Amino acid sequence: MVRSTIQITKASGEEVPFSEKKLRASLERSGATESQIESVVDDVYNQLYEGIETGKIYRKAYQLLRKKSRSKAARYKLKKAIMELGPSGYPFEQFVAAILQQQGFRTEVGVVVPGRCVQHEVDVMADKNGKLIMVECKFHNRPGVKCDVKVPLYIHSRFRDVAMGQNDKKDNRFRDYDGWIVTNTRFTDDAVSYGTCSGLTLLGWDYPAKSSLRHRIGLAGLHPVTCLSTLNRKEKEYLLGHGVVLCRKVPEKEDLLHALGLSEHRVAKVIMECEELVNELDVPET
Repeated sequence: MVRSTIQITKASGEEVPFSEKKLRASLERSGATESQIESVVDDVYNQLYEGIETGKIYRKAYQLLRKKSRSKAARYKLKKAIMELGPSGYPFEQFVAAILQQQGFRTEVGVVVPGRCVQHEVDVMADKNGKLIMVECKFHNRPGVKCDVKVPLYIHSRFRDVAMGQNDKKDNRFRDYDGWIVTNTRFTDDAVSYGTCSGLTLLGWDYPAKSSLRHRIGLAGLHPVTCLSTLNRKEKEYLLGHGVVLCRKVPEKEDLLHALGLSEHRVAKVIMECEELVNELDVPET
C-alpha cells in the first residue's frame, strides 16, 4: 500500500520524511513477528501528523508492542534504556565492562593508572592473555548528541601516555595495548576518521556496522535492567544502586525484588521477562 509522505522532526530539530522502513527494521530487531510488525506499523501510521517528533513515534510504537509482548517491547526500548543508565554514567561503565567480561576479559572500573608523564583515571581496564584494553566511556542521556573529533584526539594522547607508562615497568606483563572509545550515541565522520587513522577502537551505538554496541548487546543478551517493562523507574534505580546492571543478573538477586516490596506475582513476571530477554538472542547478520 502506498502511503502519503509525512514530515517528522528528529531530536536535532531536523525535519525528514517518516521512514516506514526504519520503523520496521527496529521492530524486526526486537524479535516481533511479521503480524505484530504489520499491526504496529499500521497503528503508528494512522496516528502520525505533520511535524510529529521522533520521540513520540517511538513511544507510540513501544506502547503498541508492549501490549503484544513485554520482552519484545523491552528489546525495542534498548537504545532509550541505555540512556536511562545515567545520569552519572557509572552504570554505563559497568555495562561496558560486562560486555568485555562476556568476551573473557578481566575488568576493573574507574582505575587510576600511572602514565609516563601523569596519572590517568581510566573508565574500564580489561586484560586477557597479555593484552590490555583501556576504555573511555562517553555516555549521553539524550538523543542527537555525537562524539566529535576532540574526543579521540584527547583519548589518543592519554592512551599513549598510559601505554608508555606500562612499558616503563620492569614487571610489565602486557605485550599488546588497545585504546577504546565507547559511546551509546554516534561519532562524527571526523571522529571516525581520526580514530581509525590513529589505531583506536571506536564502538558506537551503530558503529562499526557488524560489531556495534547494539549488535554486541543483542548477540550476548546483555540487556540493561532499564529495558524492563515490568519495573518502574524507581525500582530500576534501586537495582542499579545495588550494582545490578544486567537483566540476566536479576534472577540471581531475587532478594532485592522482595526488598522492593513486590508481590510474588510481580517478582515472577520480572524474572520471566528477564529470562525471555536472555533466551531470545539476536541472530547474527550476514
